[in-house]
Amino acid sequence: MSSPSLLANCCHELQDDYAQVDEYLQRFQLSYGDLMEISNRFRREMDKGLCRDTNPTAVVKMLPTFVHSTPDRTEHGEFLALDLGGSTFRVLLVKVMADGEQKVEMENQIYVIPEHLMKGNGVKLFDHIADCLANFMEKIGMKEKKLPLGFTFSFPCQQTKLDESILLSWTKAFKSSGVEGKDVVSLLRAAIKKRGDFDVDVMAVINDTVGAMMTCGYDDQLCEIGLIVGTGTNACYMEQMRNIEVLDGDEGRMCINTEWGAFGDDGTLEDHRTDFDREIDAGSLNPGNQLFEKMVSGMYMGELVRVILVKMT
Repeated sequence: MSSPSLLANCCHELQDDYAQVDEYLQRFQLSYGDLMEISNRFRREMDKGLCRDTNPTAVVKMLPTFVHSTPDRTEHGEFLALDLGGSTFRVLLVKVMADGEQKVEMENQIYVIPEHLMKGNGVKLFDHIADCLANFMEKIGMKEKKLPLGFTFSFPCQQTKLDESILLSWTKAFKSSGVEGKDVVSLLRAAIKKRGDFDVDVMAVINDTVGAMMTCGYDDQLCEIGLIVGTGTNACYMEQMRNIEVLDGDEGRMCINTEWGAFGDDGTLEDHRTDFDREIDAGSLNPGNQLFEKMVSGMYMGELVRVILVKMT
């Protein structure tokens, strides 16, 4: 084959490849009309989650957090924070100083959660968390001091008060036994008590979206939405109490944890799911659950690319 013919053949093959790539990409494109329709569907799901009568069957659970306000910049003191939501978790010491000008200082350590604990016995998972917390407190020289602790637990939970949170279901890569249906604060306290060499005062358990909103709200008091698009995805926002029918009382406001990762679990998004989405869901730890999360969050993007490339070869 002559050089011009070879070049022409290569160009033709490239054009075919580009056309194939475009064909696959077209499946993921949403028009403005599509986006508005999905937005309207989501708003209806939010209303179902807030309504007392429809909440039991709602997939977007709209969970009350018992956080009634955003920061007002009068906060001060030393606090521990524990952030659990993925294969690693963070322990932090946060110092908030209010002498004249607001200032926040943080020390933190990242710890790994081995896969056998993510999918094994729940008691051992919380024992590991307590061990890492003890290690951090010893490292910063605070093991003899009883500090208030805030626990960020980034999984769907039903709260009845600020320091009590019942795990509804594991998501992402977690499947530890004996935790669903239990109060995660009680499990943490039990693990700490079992060690017996340090103590903390667990003041609150919150979702990571609430933590994001509160952190940003400290700098900008107009911030009333927290959004996470990372390993998973979720959002929270400040809602009027009169709209939260699942709770008694009309006065004031409360932060609502939407748990929007489950949007579509009832078939609401079926006309926008692709064959790739269905394949990823089928191979996941929780088929049929967290369908919106599986369509947009980081944990599934690498697998999505792999599945597409395999189909293209």
